[in-house]
Amino acid sequence: MAVGALVFDFDGLILDTETPEYETIRDEFSAHGLALPLTAWQEVVGRVDHPHWLDRLEAELGRPVPDRQAVLERRRAAHHRHIAGQRVLPGVEALLDEAAGRGVPVAVASSSPTSWVEGHLERLGLSQRIDAVRCGDQVPRAKPWPDVFLAALEAVGVAPSAAVALEDSHHGAHAAKAAGLSCVVAPNGITRDQDFAHADLVVGSLAELRWADLAALVAGTAPGGPSAALS
Repeated sequence: MAVGALVFDFDGLILDTETPEYETIRDEFSAHGLALPLTAWQEVVGRVDHPHWLDRLEAELGRPVPDRQAVLERRRAAHHRHIAGQRVLPGVEALLDEAAGRGVPVAVASSSPTSWVEGHLERLGLSQRIDAVRCGDQVPRAKPWPDVFLAALEAVGVAPSAAVALEDSHHGAHAAKAAGLSCVVAPNGITRDQDFAHADLVVGSLAELRWADLAALVAGTAPGGPSAALS
């Protein structure tokens, strides 16, 4: 069976929004005299069904933050400044080029809001190279549930068994596998220590990935089984 579609996550895979998100939230915790260890933040990366970080901050403080809106706006502005100059992560554009050359549709499946994902894809010059974008605000349940992957595949008319998901997080990979896709994980600096035993292949970066690897996953001929790593 040939590869029928590629389905990319967005945050942390196409664009490294995850590192500045963690760092700017950690800085707000620090400004209030609290620590936010990376291990604690890793528990929520790739899913949306968790308390807002400011609610968590207030819970740990044991009191409301009096300037809540100002804190939110300050953190958001810092996050946007950090990512404004970032470019597409390694390997993404090469995979888009190969998919286009082979006539294979590409979708993005993200738990983030549609306006966030589409805005960045437009800024990065990728919008015209993506056949469908499906986000957490378009489905009943975001990751780690499979809904957003299933919606993306429905949009491009491809069965899950013929598609490969490209992810960066434990919860994202769980959603992809629950939807019936093969899944390649390219962890980033925030997710690198997460458990990817449920993924089909783990790579250091998408730049390491070859089309033959994707084809082998879809065909069921990839060596090593789940969570195999490219050497």
